[in-house]
This record gives sequence, C-alpha cells and structure tokens, in this order.
Amino acid sequence: MQKFVSNMDETFSYEIRWAKREEWKPAMLMIWETFLKFEGNDYTEEGIRNFYDFISDDGLYQMFLQGRYQLMVAVSGERVIGAGSLRNKNYLSLLFVEEAFHKKGVGRALITGLCDYLRNEMGQRKMILRAAPYAVDFYHRLGFRSVRGEEEFSGIRVTLMEKTL
Repeated sequence: MQKFVSNMDETFSYEIRWAKREEWKPAMLMIWETFLKFEGNDYTEEGIRNFYDFISDDGLYQMFLQGRYQLMVAVSGERVIGAGSLRNKNYLSLLFVEEAFHKKGVGRALITGLCDYLRNEMGQRKMILRAAPYAVDFYHRLGFRSVRGEEEFSGIRVTLMEKTL
C-alpha cells in the first residue's frame, strides 16, 4: 500500500493514504456531513436521497473491501478529514474535505495522490469526474476542463470534467 505524506499547513499535519477497513464508516459520515453543508442546497430532495443511498449502500462497501472501489483518505491523527474514491479505472467518484480543512491543500493533495496512482500504477492518461456546482471552480484550478455544461441526473446536478494526467 503506497503512502503519501503531507504537511502543508503549520497548524496541523495529515497523511494521505489508502483507507483502512475501519475508516470506511468515518469517511462516509464525513462525506455525508460535508455534502449536506456545501452541496445539499443545490440538490432536490430526490438528489439528496440518491446521494445518501449511494454512500450508505452495502454493495459499495463490499466493492471497497474487494478492492474494486478504492478510497484514499486524508487523516490527521486518528480523524478522517478528507476522502477521494476511484471506480471504473479512472473515474473520480467522491472527493470531500471536512469544512475545517477547506483551503488548506487537503483536496489538492488527495487529487495529486489519486492522479499519481492512476498515471504511475494504472497507466491511465485521464481522470474523469462529474463535479457538483460547488466544486467546478476547484477542479478548474487543478487543471480539469469542463467537457460539457451542467446536467441533472436523478436530482443531482453535475458538470462532466476531465484532466490529462
């Protein structure tokens, strides 16, 4: 298991690495709370319910245990403060950072770790994602480009984006 270490802020230190089994639930709770705070207002009730159903699905957890749904985490001490996941070879499925750690380089470090893995370990040439309205500018700053305009699926608003690795 490759480990990425980051100390990008003098007020705290954190580690970027692949999630351990026991970190799944804390990561999903952090993702849910962050989603509600920053993205929930942009979604319909159907979209919020669909997002919750996705992250709480036992099938997704089983895929994680089997290594088919990879989860990279940012951990400060014992606390999961950020998480990003991959599926379908090069698709960024989730990327969330706890509010207290926004604008401190955690999201960027997770993207860097995931992109490095895709390029160096998996031989991928692109990362693809569907960005929530709140995150589009963040991804643009990291070199992603919008492939097409915003779309809505099952109450979830997204913009298809990609980055050449």
